[in-house]
Amino acid sequence: MTPNIDMIKKLYENFSNKVESARKILNRPLTYAEKILYAHLWENVSSEYSRGKDYADLAPDRVAMQDATAQMALLQFMSAGKKTTAVPSTVHCDHLIQAMTGAKDDLLRATTDSKEVFDFLESVSQKYGIGFWKPGAGIIHQVVLENYAFPGGMMIGTDSHTPNAGGLGMIAIGVGGADAVDVMSGMAWELKWPKLIGVKLTGKLNGWTSPKDVILKLAGILTVKGGTGAIVEYFGDGTASISCTGKGTICNMGAEIGATTSLFPFDSKMAAYLRSTEREDVAALAESLSNELKADDDVLSNPQKYFDEIIEINLDTLEPHINGPFTPDLAWPISELKKAAVDNNYPDFISVGLIGSCTNSSYEDIDRSANIARQALNKGLKAKSQFTITPGSEQVRATIERDGQLETLTEFGGTILANACGPCIGMWKRMDVKTGVRNTIVTSFNRNFAKRNDGNPDTLAFVASPELVTALSIAGSLSFNPLTDELVNEKGEKVKLDPPVGAELPSKGFDKGELGFVAPHPDGSSVEVKVDPSSDRLQLLQPFEPWNGEDLDDMVLLLKAAGKCTTDHISMAGPWLKYRGHLDNISNNMFIGAINAFTGDPGKVKNERNGDYKSVPEVARDYKANGIGWIVVGDENYGEGSSREHAALEPRFLGGRAIIVRSFARIHETNLKKQGLLPLTFANPADYDKIREGDKVSIKGLKEFAPGKPFTMLIKHKDGTTDEIFLNHTFNERQFEWFKAGSALNLIAKGEM
Repeated sequence: MTPNIDMIKKLYENFSNKVESARKILNRPLTYAEKILYAHLWENVSSEYSRGKDYADLAPDRVAMQDATAQMALLQFMSAGKKTTAVPSTVHCDHLIQAMTGAKDDLLRATTDSKEVFDFLESVSQKYGIGFWKPGAGIIHQVVLENYAFPGGMMIGTDSHTPNAGGLGMIAIGVGGADAVDVMSGMAWELKWPKLIGVKLTGKLNGWTSPKDVILKLAGILTVKGGTGAIVEYFGDGTASISCTGKGTICNMGAEIGATTSLFPFDSKMAAYLRSTEREDVAALAESLSNELKADDDVLSNPQKYFDEIIEINLDTLEPHINGPFTPDLAWPISELKKAAVDNNYPDFISVGLIGSCTNSSYEDIDRSANIARQALNKGLKAKSQFTITPGSEQVRATIERDGQLETLTEFGGTILANACGPCIGMWKRMDVKTGVRNTIVTSFNRNFAKRNDGNPDTLAFVASPELVTALSIAGSLSFNPLTDELVNEKGEKVKLDPPVGAELPSKGFDKGELGFVAPHPDGSSVEVKVDPSSDRLQLLQPFEPWNGEDLDDMVLLLKAAGKCTTDHISMAGPWLKYRGHLDNISNNMFIGAINAFTGDPGKVKNERNGDYKSVPEVARDYKANGIGWIVVGDENYGEGSSREHAALEPRFLGGRAIIVRSFARIHETNLKKQGLLPLTFANPADYDKIREGDKVSIKGLKEFAPGKPFTMLIKHKDGTTDEIFLNHTFNERQFEWFKAGSALNLIAKGEM
C-alpha cells in the first residue's frame, strides 16, 4: 500500500469541492497550478489572491529533506519544542557520499567518515516520527518520485530541485530548513502567490531529442531568473508523449530558471508509473479525479487569458541542446555547438562524461544511454572520455543490473558510482585533472556554475541529456554532432550512431534491491538524540539576539560582490558539506567564492579596523568580536542556485545585519528573512555603483516599518562625502516580526507562530 494513503484519500475527497469554491469566488476557470494552490489553502478560500503581490498561508501535505540540509533543519526543529512532526516527513542521505573510485568503496568510506552525522539523522528521525532513507538508498528526488509524489498534492523540500515531483503532477517547492520547520511544527507555510508561465508543448519528441532538451531550450529563453516568482505549468498535446520520469526531468531543472516550481497535468503516463512503482491505489484515485488534475478546458483553449506569459515549444522540430559553460541558461542547439566551441575557445576534448543525478537517472534515461553504448560496442567503438554513471536510486540500480544495462555501460568503459549526488553537488574527488587545468566535461546534471562539480574554476561544464552525453563521450569531442557526424572505429571504418531507443518502464517491473528505509520509532519519546559537545560535525543551535528596536547605524561594508553570486559562492558545497550540522565551523566558508568588486579577487576583503586583507570569514569574525555590524552588497539574482539556508545562517551568525542587492532569487530572500536578516533591494539599481570600499552605512526607517514602505540608507564615504538612497523590501507584517524576534525560529520556540 502507498505510504500515507489515508492522507491522500482525504485530500482527494475534498479536492473537487475546494476547487469549485475557488471557481465561484474567482468567477472563472482555473489552471492546474491554481487548483492545487487553492485546494491547499490553510483556511477556506474567501477571495482571489493577486499574483506576485499577496501572501497566502498554505498547508503542504508532506516535507522531504536531504542529509546536508536536514541537519540544520532538524537542529532547528529540536528547538521548536514539538513531540513529533505534524505532516509526513522524510530524510534522505544522498549528499555526503563522495565519488572517488566506485560505488562500493565510496559508500563504505562515507558511512565510516560521516557515521556521526548519519547516526544523528537516524536517531532524530526515530524520535520525531520521520522516515529515514539510509546512505545508498538513492537521491532524494528520485526516491520521492518512486514512493511519495502524487498528482494534485503539495510538498516542500529542503533542496532546490524538489520540483522534480512535478513530473507526477505535484506542486513541490524547494525551501530553506526554517520553512520545513514551520510545516513540521504544524503551522501554515507562507508563499507569495506565484505568477503563472504557461508552456504549451505541441508535437512529439523524436530521434535524438529528449525531455531534457525541453528545459534546456526553455532555460535559453527565460534565463536563470526568468521564472522567478512563477510556477511553470506545461500543457498541450505534446505533454502526453513525454514519460512520467521525463516530465520529472523537465520540472527538476526548472530550478535553473528560478521558477517557484513546475508541473505537468495528470495523464496515462503518470498512471503507468504509479502502477509500475506499486501504487495502484493512487493511480485509481487519480484517474477518478482526472478532470480536476489538469487545467480547465477554457484555459487550454484560451491560455493567453489565464497565464501571465505563454511560451510554445514544438517537440517535432526541437533540436537536442547542450547548455554551458558556467551557467545553465547558455543554450546551444547541437548544430551550433561546434562553431560556438571554436568562437569561444572551449577545450574540444571532453575529459569526462557523467550521466545520472537527480535530474536524469530514471530507467528510461539509463536504457537509452545503454542503447547508445551497445551500438558503440557493436560498431567497434568505445568511450574516448572517462565515463561515469550515477543511478538515481537503489531501485533503479538493482533494476538496470537485472536487465543488463549496467553490464553494457561497464563494458563500454563506465564507472558505476553510488546512488547519490556525487559530482553533481561537488562531492567528487577527481583524479584525472589538477585544479587550474582548463578542461571540458559534459554531464546530464542540472547546474554548471564554476567549481560546481570538481572545485576547479577552469573546468568548463556543459549540461545535456544522458544519451547525448554518452554519444559525446564516445567521440571525446565537444564539436561532435551525432545527428550528422560519423566516427572511425578500431578497424578504420566510418560508422554512424543511430538515434537512441529505450523503454520508459521495465517490462518485468522494478527490483527494489537492498532495503534502505527505516521507519520511525512508534514511541519517539524513548529515543535519545545525542550531540557530542566536542564534535566538529554537529552543534546545537543558540537563538539569535532579537532586534533592539533601533535603526541600524554605522555598519561597515564587509563585501561588495561583483557579478553572479550564487549560494555556491556564499556557502560552498563540496568538502564543506561535512560541516552542514555545525554552524560555527561551516561559517569559515562564508563568501570565500564571492568576487570582491574592488579587487576582482575571490574570498578576501579589507578589514577597515586595521587595513589588512583577509578572508571574508576572518574579517567578519573580527567585526563581530568588536561589536560592529556589517552589510553585504550584491548584484542581480543574488542567491541563485541551491536552497541551502547556510548561505543565510552564516551571515547572521557572523554578525551580518542586511544584504542589499539589485535583485534576489526567491528561496534565498525568504531564507534571509527567516534568520532575522534584512534582504533589501536598491530602489534605483544604479545605486549599486555608489557603494565604495570603506563605506559606513546606516539604515533608517525600521521603527516606522510598513509593508511596501522603503527604508533609507545613509552612506558615509571615506572622503567625507555622503549619499542617501532608498531601499525596497518585500516584508509583510508577520515577516517583520521574524526580524524583530531575531529569527522565525525564536517565535516558534515561544509559541507565537
